[in-house]
Amino acid sequence: MRHLRILPVLFVLFWTGGALACGPETDCRIGDRHYRIALPEGQVEGPIGAIIYAHGYRGSAAAVMRNANLRRMVSDMGLALIALKSGDDDWVIPSSPSHMEADGSVEYRYVEAVIEDAARRFPIDTGRLMAAGFSAGGMMVWNLACTMPDRFAGFAAIAGTFWKGPPESCETPAASVVHIHGRSDPTVPLEGRPIRETWQGKVSESMDMYEHLGGFSPAGDLTEGDLECQSRRNPRGEILELCLHPGGHSFRSSYVKFAWERLHAAGQL
Repeated sequence: MRHLRILPVLFVLFWTGGALACGPETDCRIGDRHYRIALPEGQVEGPIGAIIYAHGYRGSAAAVMRNANLRRMVSDMGLALIALKSGDDDWVIPSSPSHMEADGSVEYRYVEAVIEDAARRFPIDTGRLMAAGFSAGGMMVWNLACTMPDRFAGFAAIAGTFWKGPPESCETPAASVVHIHGRSDPTVPLEGRPIRETWQGKVSESMDMYEHLGGFSPAGDLTEGDLECQSRRNPRGEILELCLHPGGHSFRSSYVKFAWERLHAAGQL
């Protein structure tokens, strides 16, 4: 278990939305940045796991919290939803169109600060965190998997991968990654596409890089709803899965739940 924090007491919190200094409707400030958080409705016995969610291009933490389906689903799972906010209109990560020379460190430090702040303010189990994101947020998730694998039990990248292509090296040991993508996605195509001075990488190249990094081997196929997945597993028990659906550039809250359940089934949560 990654970064399991054993707490000596059992937290019991009644979530009322306005009882805390920040939450789903109010920013949690950390320096000049912020995030938002929604705890499960009703009585919360902690510590609890959390999904840390990265929004798409020009998105916001507030907009994530306005996604009622996502909020309700994560609450029903007994988890906290933590919504990040990019450092600019887009995530400040390597080779992104507006930040070609960025090394991503400003975002990685921010995510680390969010985890530490959320664990200080709320009964968050830092050993049960999954990073998830859609589109540009999926690109952010891949970068987190590459640079901060030890801070998360796993990663769910939806319709987003590395700009230009995977980096030459990533931090080890590898973590678990579930990548979900539409076969006919025109915005972030599976085969990539040029954008301004850069280009979106091929999903297959990211999967191949991480397969080699983590020593993953084929572990069979599975189907869940409209998702058809190729599963890989390594001797440490981590999973690497590519799950495709017949649609385009689309997000469903159920994809986040599916990824969490795959990590749980693999013993990573």
